Amino acid sequence: MIFYFSGTGNSKHVARRLSQATGESCISITDCMKKGKFSFALCEEERIGFVTPVYFWGLPNIVVRFVSQLSFTDLHKNFIYHVLTFGTTTGQAHYMMQELLKSKGLWLDAKYNVRMVDVWTPLFDVSDYKKCLRKTEKAEKDIAKVTEMVVTRQGGNFDYLRLHHWLAHWYYLTYENQRKTKHFHVMKDRCIGCSKCARQCPEQAIEISNGYPVWITEKCTLCLKCLHRCPQFAIQYGKHTLKHGQFVYPRKPDGL
Repeated sequence: MIFYFSGTGNSKHVARRLSQATGESCISITDCMKKGKFSFALCEEERIGFVTPVYFWGLPNIVVRFVSQLSFTDLHKNFIYHVLTFGTTTGQAHYMMQELLKSKGLWLDAKYNVRMVDVWTPLFDVSDYKKCLRKTEKAEKDIAKVTEMVVTRQGGNFDYLRLHHWLAHWYYLTYENQRKTKHFHVMKDRCIGCSKCARQCPEQAIEISNGYPVWITEKCTLCLKCLHRCPQFAIQYGKHTLKHGQFVYPRKPDGL
């Protein structure tokens, strides 16, 4: 089985490719969290895969909460691997996953990376379609390599862009403040009240009030799904996202 978390589609795409190659099922971490499903039974030869993005040089909060509650029955020394989709560095994300699994008596047999378009648009610009296309085309080659290694159960640490734990941990501490939903705002002249943001929020942090989205929790996991998937690009975070554009995998020339 392959557990994945994805806001803009990068990790979901990788998980689907792995599912097609291995014949093993894709399981959405978002769906599991909403349903409260954390226990899974395994077949003898079944792999256990995790496909996640890197947030602030670490794991998304929702992934940490899910893996912390995760349990398996009928373990048979199953091959366990973690694939990170990232834009700049993997930071300490593999280390965090290993520590979460270690507390359950499990160990990562393999750590893989796939560099993709970085969708943290408070900082990075994804408005150039051709530039994003070049990155996704290169990513496809990396996905093919990782898929082959997973199929053949090639173990090892293939994390070539990790950082020292203490350095990555320092930056990860800033994630808590950035997760505060007060940083989001709605451009009411653009919003059409379609409620897509509220329906798709993995944290159920958004409601529609008087025709506009409002954030009802103090923090979210900060996937920016609401921002990138808004059909009118009405949701913004901070001061710079409007000029940096939107990205959903696969990217189309005319936007979303």
